[in-house]
Amino acid sequence: MNAKTPRTFSTMLGDKELSIETGKLAKLVSGSVTVRYGDTILLVTAQARDERSSLDFLPLTVEFEERHYAVGKIPGSFHRREGRPGEKAILSARITDRQIRPLFPKSYRQETQVIITVISADGEHSPDVLGPIGASAALSISDIPWEGPTACVRVGQIDGQFVINPTFSQLEHSTMDLVVAGTRDAILMVEAGAKTVDEDVLVSAIEFAHAQMQPIIALIEQMRDELGQEKFVFATEADLTVDMVPELAEDARAGGLRDVLLTAGKKERSGRVKALRDGLIALRVPDAGAEGAAAQITALKNAFYKVEKQELRRLILEEDLRADGRNTRTVRPIWIEARPLPRAHGSAIFTRGETQVLGVATLGTERDEILIDDLTSETGDKFMLHYNFPPYSTGEVKRMGGQSRREIGHGNLAKRAIRAVLPSFESFPYVIRLVGEVLESNGSSSMATVCAGTLALMDAGVPITAPVAGVAMGLVMEDGKYKILTDILGSEDALGDMDFKVCGSAQGVTALQMDIKIQGITPQIMREALSQAKDARLHILGKMAEVLPAPRPELSPTAPRIISIKINPELIGKVIGPGGKQVRELEAMGAQVTIEEDGTIRIFSSDGEAAKAVQARIEAVTRSAKIGEEFEGTVVKTAPFGAFVNLFAGQDGMLHISQISEERINAVEDALNVGDKLRVKIVGIDDRGKIDLVRPELEGKIAPREPRAPREGGERRGPPRR
Repeated sequence: MNAKTPRTFSTMLGDKELSIETGKLAKLVSGSVTVRYGDTILLVTAQARDERSSLDFLPLTVEFEERHYAVGKIPGSFHRREGRPGEKAILSARITDRQIRPLFPKSYRQETQVIITVISADGEHSPDVLGPIGASAALSISDIPWEGPTACVRVGQIDGQFVINPTFSQLEHSTMDLVVAGTRDAILMVEAGAKTVDEDVLVSAIEFAHAQMQPIIALIEQMRDELGQEKFVFATEADLTVDMVPELAEDARAGGLRDVLLTAGKKERSGRVKALRDGLIALRVPDAGAEGAAAQITALKNAFYKVEKQELRRLILEEDLRADGRNTRTVRPIWIEARPLPRAHGSAIFTRGETQVLGVATLGTERDEILIDDLTSETGDKFMLHYNFPPYSTGEVKRMGGQSRREIGHGNLAKRAIRAVLPSFESFPYVIRLVGEVLESNGSSSMATVCAGTLALMDAGVPITAPVAGVAMGLVMEDGKYKILTDILGSEDALGDMDFKVCGSAQGVTALQMDIKIQGITPQIMREALSQAKDARLHILGKMAEVLPAPRPELSPTAPRIISIKINPELIGKVIGPGGKQVRELEAMGAQVTIEEDGTIRIFSSDGEAAKAVQARIEAVTRSAKIGEEFEGTVVKTAPFGAFVNLFAGQDGMLHISQISEERINAVEDALNVGDKLRVKIVGIDDRGKIDLVRPELEGKIAPREPRAPREGGERRGPPRR
């Protein structure tokens, strides 16, 4: 029996069965499985090219394909077929990529592709954590060299209890949405959004996740042992740099490499490093144009990079010193400017060292919410965060196009961090868009986006529940010795073994993301990293509070105003008017009007006076008369039995002839004429909505007329009458 014979393997995950089937679909590919959990089914394939790539990195691509037939939908695009992956699909692909990438051999350069296709989605069990399981199984039984298996699970917390792989409906009541991937012995990747959760609770949740994924890892190991193919021997190129490193390292240190690496500024440091490197190369290759010189120069550059990396790691581990002279716990200098943009609704510049982000907040109406066309039941999102990373932010020249997967991933992390502190739409009925414009980047621009975005919201007057900040932590680990780095530089991200981003308020964590370049870390290291990150976060929040300690008490003067009112749903038709005439007239007054089925009406305008005028018009159209109310009315019609008095728009009442004057009159016109104004009081409303009036100043002076029977509650319910 081999991998091409249909086989199904299963285990329990929580209270449901997880099954992995192979040998039935897509049998021409190296590794192919279907993963099923509930009625959510994914087809996952893994394939590698035979020839080695000329690239100096692993050319791995992970694609996450959502098929709308999986939920019985026709795509909403013009061509009615799936187009480019949406944001959810890209984020799902990144989860898989970040789990499997660290476990390929370091010298492996074959182009490798993992394709995850959602072929059935039940709307309750998210496919994003099933994709990594399928990728692990497909790679494990394939002939592709890979050092797995791994597994991936989601953890929620409901009523204080951890829940494994919660459904979409359960997540609505969960205090966290935590995704964890790992091997049998260690954690590889963490992604989380939370409603301000304590660090110790997060570590406990990660440990819970690691324990729960063990049966999945055992299942994939069983598949590999029974059906796995022999791994192919991949071609490697001779590493010409290995023999060059010791001598080059000795000469570099003699040439002052330590002092060069401790230069404070990135540009100055890069310039001094390049000068030292080029000088050492020139001593070894005096004639750069000679035959074979180019290859030798390239090898020497690679060797020097290894020397540079070794020295930086040595400085951190042995001297507690980093490239810019800081120790491992210090946050770079911070400066902040609030409201640099006079016309934006909210704006702020956050600068930490050589990382700078301009945060801009814009407030809009429900009509501005982003529409979602994926496999979820969501139809729109009232909070957007867009992260832009132009090439000039790193001093480079690159082709500019659409958003990269990296930009989408970093933006989503910042979005999850800030979403936890936003007010509810009911209490603050605005659609919010945040933009993080990265102006300089030398270490964790996504965390600077969290800080700049928070400040922009507070500058706009958005009543967030607490300010949030973010910081990126690093790790250097060798031979059991390690150092955790606070607020890492770009070079420390490249040379280090971990990128651990932690966001939150003073009360706890709202989002985190961890990627590992080594084969996992322990919960103890995570616990230390979270504790060190908390100290840094509180420091950053303190700096933010010096500029904006809380949201501004009033909305920005440039921000539009939204007025929310509630009317009797039975009166919605009066606001809309025949054929929508009334709504068009209201919007012609300078405001947008949205009406919900429960009678909630929202008035949106950049002109506060126009919004108030529209509100007054709606209130007048939908106003209900009540017994006991008094009005300054206008006589609109007379009759032999009395006068009809207009109380407010669309509502008249009848003042009987016996109630007009203290003296007896023969005709209404003896005392009142059309157009006269007088004070009247409602004393009765009958079942047909007819209103009886009296003159309050004459009450007690003339005999009261028997009023009409009032409706229950004293409110008029029927249409206005004249």
